[in-house]
Amino acid sequence: MKLFSLRVHGALYGCLFVLITVAASSVEAQAQNAHADPLSGLWGTEVRFGMPVQGELTLDGRGGAWRALLGGYQVAVQPNGGDLRFKLPGDSGMFRGHLDAAANVIRGQWIQPKGELLNEYASPIELHSIAPSVWRGTVVPLEQRISVYALFSTSSTGKLQAFLSNPERNFFRGRVFNVTRDGARIHLDANGWKIEGSFDDKADVLSLQLVDDSLPPFQFSRRKDKDAVGFYPRIPSDGTEYGYRKPLADNDGWATASLADEGLDEAPIAALIDKILRADPITNPTDIQSLLIARHGHLVLEEYFYGFNEQRVHDMRSASKTFAPVLVGLAKEHGAKLAPETPVYPLFSQYKSFESWDAKKRAVSLRDIMTMTAGNACDDNDDNSPGNEDMMQSDPKRQDWYKYTLDLPMLKEPGGKDAVYCSGDLNLVGGAVASATGTWLPDFFEAQLARPLQFGRYYLNLMPDGQAYMGGGAYLRPRDELKLGQLFLGGGVWNGKRILSKSWVEESTATHARFDPAYSLGQEHQYGYGWHINFLKSGEKTYRVFGAGGNGGQFVIVVPDLDLVIGINGGSYGEFGKWYRWELELVPQFILPAVKSPARQ
Repeated sequence: MKLFSLRVHGALYGCLFVLITVAASSVEAQAQNAHADPLSGLWGTEVRFGMPVQGELTLDGRGGAWRALLGGYQVAVQPNGGDLRFKLPGDSGMFRGHLDAAANVIRGQWIQPKGELLNEYASPIELHSIAPSVWRGTVVPLEQRISVYALFSTSSTGKLQAFLSNPERNFFRGRVFNVTRDGARIHLDANGWKIEGSFDDKADVLSLQLVDDSLPPFQFSRRKDKDAVGFYPRIPSDGTEYGYRKPLADNDGWATASLADEGLDEAPIAALIDKILRADPITNPTDIQSLLIARHGHLVLEEYFYGFNEQRVHDMRSASKTFAPVLVGLAKEHGAKLAPETPVYPLFSQYKSFESWDAKKRAVSLRDIMTMTAGNACDDNDDNSPGNEDMMQSDPKRQDWYKYTLDLPMLKEPGGKDAVYCSGDLNLVGGAVASATGTWLPDFFEAQLARPLQFGRYYLNLMPDGQAYMGGGAYLRPRDELKLGQLFLGGGVWNGKRILSKSWVEESTATHARFDPAYSLGQEHQYGYGWHINFLKSGEKTYRVFGAGGNGGQFVIVVPDLDLVIGINGGSYGEFGKWYRWELELVPQFILPAVKSPARQ
């Protein structure tokens, strides 16, 4: 899912690994070696875009004349039975909710408008009674934040270079820019990608025009290791040895325990964390931002890096695709007439006709779009594919993404075993659920999955028509991401409560299709209903694991043989050859060997 709306050179999306030739091993040493130029050293900027409406939301229904009070606005609320809706002036936000009269609670969704960095997002909000006919809750929007760090140093050839880092989007993909100066003007160039800026040496202020003129230049200030939280794994970066601590209980459903309590050896885990902490910021192969482990249903490891923490939601990217087939199972549990063999096109009866009509479209089933075997002209790995996600989302004339995917030409018969990676098809799975249940997906997601799994704050990406986009891009707390894996490891049960049928869990994690190994670093790569299936060899044993996976290194990995769930979030966006190895190599090298005791029967 392309969430960063700022436009850059097309080569940004390649997997590029560039090493800076420096004489020293630390950032500080590199800066000292660049003493000849006043630009030398580390610079940083942290920017939050816009002032989204936030704070206490009060819905006042006294006397039957409903009104909403939020962030200085007072607007009329339109009640329709138990449904309550209002929209702020200037498209500053929207509320959709429902009064649960029995519980005397208003549950709803706050819709945050599209901004400089993000599309529209919906997040749940619950308002509680504070007086007769008056309810109050808190609107907490998703932050539009971006941080950029620039390390200027002199190469072994005596030329000034700059390494730029961006933990939220990996905007620069490890590029090294050659730097030239013309008075106060500075010019950065990396194989044709140019960045212009200025340097006021008297005020010691650096300014860079990182994107087009739609946004002002970014203003940088000098940084040390104590005030560059997104550049270093942890602050201070003084080489202090890692010390394990048991996770804290947080009233979110997770029981916690120590590694030793659940039969895990601390040493291999500590070695992995040490590898993360000691990585060179420039050549970093492990820019992992969170690492969580659960065993036997207990959270036993919770570590965060690069400024992330337990309450900061993380972009799941395509790992949130896995939610789409989960919603199918939940819809079936609640009586929806859906099954893997259900034909897809009749579910979208709101459309009277489809472009590129082909008799093969009649045979496209729900199973086909859940397993990426629909046979349509949709391949996210091919920039020229008509159904490519970037192409779909960047077409200003086609704002209905369901229709866009349904209109694609057919390339082959649907079904079979050969999966082709297509975000649009998994998004259609969400559309099938909406059609079969007659519900708005954010409401269905909240009521049937998020609330039973005791999620904290989260945000669902919305399409231009206001429906949830199930092709990726949800923001969740890492602790809540991990619950998806625990739910499936537990056969559909969370904290003793059945949420999903065991049969749907088993069918979803069975092998239905396979991806070409050429797109999986040569490894066997199977696929279930939204679950990636891999085989990890550790020692003498090979483990079949299933997981949700997304660009940049977003993983929820389930190891049934060891009663283990692993959660990883990372910042290597666009560098598939780097982040994909975290599951294939780091997990079997460090985490699986830590298991000392067998899984409980």
